[in-house]
Amino acid sequence: MTQPSRNTSNNDSQDSQALSILTQLHDQQLLIVSQRRNGLILYKRYHAEFAGPGAAVGGLFDLDCQQVLPVGNLSLLSPKSPEERQRAYALRMQWIKLIKTITSKSAPLQRAQKILEQFEGFNFKAETIAELPDEAFALLVGVLPHTIRQARSAHNLRG
Repeated sequence: MTQPSRNTSNNDSQDSQALSILTQLHDQQLLIVSQRRNGLILYKRYHAEFAGPGAAVGGLFDLDCQQVLPVGNLSLLSPKSPEERQRAYALRMQWIKLIKTITSKSAPLQRAQKILEQFEGFNFKAETIAELPDEAFALLVGVLPHTIRQARSAHNLRG
């Protein structure tokens, strides 16, 4: 899989953080995305998944993860109890269901617009959303990167 292009210059510390996270995932470590405005895009072979605040990542969920993209000021924590682990699994499933709801829309441009709106609804800063590559959003909702660019352009004209 090719590296996703970023709208900003590659930052060595971001690349280092992503590599470190990927290593932890492949080591089957179970981690939890902190409850701040952050998340993790997990690139799988043919799609991507988003794990938002409170969601579990790693363990047996993400052995097939090929690459990761931190969103916002990412912080991952280790679960401290079985209850915390269970809650994190449940939250991961909620994030998966949310993206599934978006992908159920038949029109590609609708899916592209909805994923951008959702990320705004997650209270990510506009700069954070702008820095995320079109390819990442495209893989989340099953559209071409060009469709994400179209949706961004239309959104900028309206906003």
